[in-house]
Amino acid sequence: MTENNEIQPAEFSMPERLTVSPSPHMKTCDSTRSVMLDVIIALLPAFAWGVIMSGLRALVIALLSIGACIGFEALTERILHRPITVSDGSAALTGLLLAMNVSVAVPLWMPIVGAFFAIVVVKQLFGGIGRNIVNPALAARVFLFSWAGEMSRFPAAGESVTSVAIGGADIVAHATPLASLKAGAVPEQSLLDMFIGNIGGCIGEVSALLLLTGGIYLLVRRVITWHIPISYIATVAVLTYVFPRAGSSVTFMLYELCSGGLMLGAIFMATDYATSPLTPRGRIIYGIGCGGITVLIRYFGGYPEGVSFSILIMNLLVWYLDIIGMPRRFGAVRKKSKE
Repeated sequence: MTENNEIQPAEFSMPERLTVSPSPHMKTCDSTRSVMLDVIIALLPAFAWGVIMSGLRALVIALLSIGACIGFEALTERILHRPITVSDGSAALTGLLLAMNVSVAVPLWMPIVGAFFAIVVVKQLFGGIGRNIVNPALAARVFLFSWAGEMSRFPAAGESVTSVAIGGADIVAHATPLASLKAGAVPEQSLLDMFIGNIGGCIGEVSALLLLTGGIYLLVRRVITWHIPISYIATVAVLTYVFPRAGSSVTFMLYELCSGGLMLGAIFMATDYATSPLTPRGRIIYGIGCGGITVLIRYFGGYPEGVSFSILIMNLLVWYLDIIGMPRRFGAVRKKSKE
């Protein structure tokens, strides 16, 4: 200080490194690893049930898928001279989701091919975690429909497949409840069997009860919000109730909700941080869009299931939904349209 109380510039210096980030500035103990771990924990009951219902081969498929995803991520990041991020759990989660979205009867090379497509093509070539524009596991599942015959072979409910042959498992293929609904008939399985998971289908999608339990866990942990799952499931419920294709409106609606990958997709895949909207309004519109497209494909599409396609389509619209859902800035005045 000088005699006239002026501050000398030499007494104050800026820090050597100042990092400024955009608001809002919020502190949280969450990390990528903790979020991924929470999602994996929430998936484990449904996956364990899938192994119990499908047999040892389901576990082998999951281990191959997870191991391949981790391996491809580490290898790609090393080739591209990026930091190795496999410890954050995102590759392991992608591998688990991919395994839960295939039949236990697929050849053992298919989850490895799917892992390559999910990690290398969909994730790493777009810049890595958080930069992919669509969900990697779902994109890989749709890619694996290049072998539609292998992807569409499902054993009967409770038929344990223990073979670990590299080729497809030798099973007697049975129609899933969703295939019956597609044909305009009520499935022979009871609603209780559908809800618990005593049915045929992909490894991790059969038990609506355990998937809902995992969803509640994620809501309690504040990993996800209610906007996408509720708007997605509610849209499917309303449309299938108003336009039933077999039986009573309520019965047909409940069968549609408990069949296929609806619960797995709505709770665990449509809510992916990187590929879903940021704002509550955008999330609700996103969920409604997913639900509407799912029903449209189930009713009129070539495949009995529409969950994967609907989520991928809405992934591509997230940028627009974030603009639509963006709240008006405090104090902003809306521009009047010219007369």
